[in-house]
Amino acid sequence: MNLRIDNKKQNALQHRWELTFTAEHNGVATPKRDELRQKVAEAMGAKKELVIIDRTNTETGTGVSHGYAKVYESVEAAKKTEKNYMQVRHGLAEKKKRVAAAPVAKAAKKIK
Repeated sequence: MNLRIDNKKQNALQHRWELTFTAEHNGVATPKRDELRQKVAEAMGAKKELVIIDRTNTETGTGVSHGYAKVYESVEAAKKTEKNYMQVRHGLAEKKKRVAAAPVAKAAKKIK
């Protein structure tokens, strides 16, 4: 798989780099999120834990994927900015469990 960074800009307010990329994977299945994180980290000279793959789109039948990624300066900056489901998806947080509401007692109907 070859990865090319198409556009890159720094977002100092969010403490991250935002980039678009193209991954060529001819004859191979669409790369997994973890593989893309590793390649983006290598290209940006960062740790894999600091890379968040926001989205990817594979062109049908071409072996080319386009995507959007964010490379944070620290794990704390990523946790402060990213939504919980993205943190879970990238191994930065545990999935929040929903607390079930107490069942409401149903009033018994009187038959006359």
